[in-house]
Amino acid sequence: MKGAHFIIPFSVGAHLVVINVTLYLLTPSTYLNILAILGYNIAWLLTAIGLNFYTIERKERFITKFHKFLRHYFIFSLTYFSIFAVLKIEFSLQYQLFVLSFLLFLLIFYRWFFFSVRRLYRVGGGNFVNVVVIGKDKNMIKIQEIFREPDFGYRYHGYFHNLNSKEPDYLGGIESCYEFILKNGVEEVYCLASQVSNEELHRLISFADNNLKRLKLVPDNKGVSTRAMQAELFDNVPIINLRELPLERNYAKYGKRVFDIIFSSLVILLILSWLCPLLYIITRFESRDPLFFKQVRHGYNKKEFQCYKFRSMANNALAHTKMCVKNDSRITRIGKVLRKTSIDELPQFFNVLKGEMSVVGPRPHMELHTMEYSRSIDKYLVRHFGKPGVTGLAQVKGYRGEIIKKSDIINRTRFDIFYLEKWSLALDLSIIYSTVRQIFNGEEKAY
Repeated sequence: MKGAHFIIPFSVGAHLVVINVTLYLLTPSTYLNILAILGYNIAWLLTAIGLNFYTIERKERFITKFHKFLRHYFIFSLTYFSIFAVLKIEFSLQYQLFVLSFLLFLLIFYRWFFFSVRRLYRVGGGNFVNVVVIGKDKNMIKIQEIFREPDFGYRYHGYFHNLNSKEPDYLGGIESCYEFILKNGVEEVYCLASQVSNEELHRLISFADNNLKRLKLVPDNKGVSTRAMQAELFDNVPIINLRELPLERNYAKYGKRVFDIIFSSLVILLILSWLCPLLYIITRFESRDPLFFKQVRHGYNKKEFQCYKFRSMANNALAHTKMCVKNDSRITRIGKVLRKTSIDELPQFFNVLKGEMSVVGPRPHMELHTMEYSRSIDKYLVRHFGKPGVTGLAQVKGYRGEIIKKSDIINRTRFDIFYLEKWSLALDLSIIYSTVRQIFNGEEKAY
C-alpha cells in the first residue's frame, strides 16, 4: 500500500499549520502567548486521539465521516474558549466566533482538497493495494463495484473459482490462486466462504498467515475465528478481517511510538551515554574486535534492518548462522556478564529510536532462522505484523534464547501472536516490569 504511511502525518501537520497560521494572522493579540499556543495544539491533538479521528480507511470519502469532523471541531472550539478563561485573556466574542467560522471553512476546504488530491493520486497509481477474490456468489457483484471505484485505490486482478467461466476477470480454479498471489504481489485476498470447502478455507488461512497476506472472509465464516477478527462493511456486505490487530489503530500505533521515543531516549541518555565508553575501555583488555555487533534481522512486514548489540562473542564464522548455546566457547569473559544481565541487548534502543524496533514486541530472529521457521512453523510470519521488540511476552514467559526443541519456537510464536492480538499499554508495562525483575533475579536461559 504505497504512500499510506504519509497520509496521517501529513494530515495532522496540515491541520495544525492551518489552525496556527489562521489564529496568528487574525488574532495576534490572543494567539501570541506560549501557553495559549500549546493549549490550541494540544487540544486539537488530544481531541483527535480521543475520537480516533485520524484513520486510514481506504473507502473513506469527503462525506463519509464528516459528522466526526464536525464533532472534533466543536470540542476544539469549546476548548479554545476555555483556554481564554484559564489564562484570563480578554477577547471579543463576536470577532472570535467569526475567526472560528473562517477557520472551519478553511479546514473543510482542506478536507475537500485532500480527498480530491488523494483520488487523483490513486487514479494515477499511488497508494494502491493488489486484491483478488476467491469464489463467486451474489455478494461478489457488490464487492467488485467497490474494487472498481478508482478513488479507493484497489487493483482488482480477478477471481478464482472451481467452476470454469469465460468472464474476463476469471483467473482459474482455486488451486491455482496460491502461485498467482505470490507472483503478482497480491496483498489482500477476499474469500467468499460459502464457495469453498473447510479444507480449502483452512489452507487459505495458513497460506495467508505464512506468507504475510491479508485474508478477509465474506461470511458465512464456517466456524473459523481468531482473537483479532473484525468485521467491516463493503456497502451492506460484511467482510471479516482475520488480522485486525490493536496496534493498527492510530491511537495505539502513534501512542506506542511516542512511548518508544521517550523510553529509548532516556535509556540512551541515562545509561548508554556512559556505558558505551566504559565497555569500550574494558573490552580493549580482552579483544580488539568492534564494541558493537550488527546483524541483519527481519522487522515489521519482514523488512530487513541492522540489529545492534554489544559484542559478547569473539569474531567467528558462525556468528550469523548459529544461535548461542549453553557454555558456548565463542563467548568472551566480559560477554558472559553482558549476556547474563542482558546488557548486550541495550544498543537495540538505538533501533527503537530509529523506528526499526519497539521497546516491547516479538523478538527479531537472525535472517537464516526466520527463513527456516517461516517454512516449518505454522503462522510464524504473523509475528511480523508488528515491530520487533527489545523484550517481549514470550521472553518473560520463559521462551528466550536457545531453541532446544521444536516446542520452544512453537510456544514462542504463540505468545508473540497473542501479544499482537491482545496488545494494550498495560500489557507493555507489565512486560517491561517482568523483564527488569528477571534481570535482577536472574533467568535460567540467559547465557
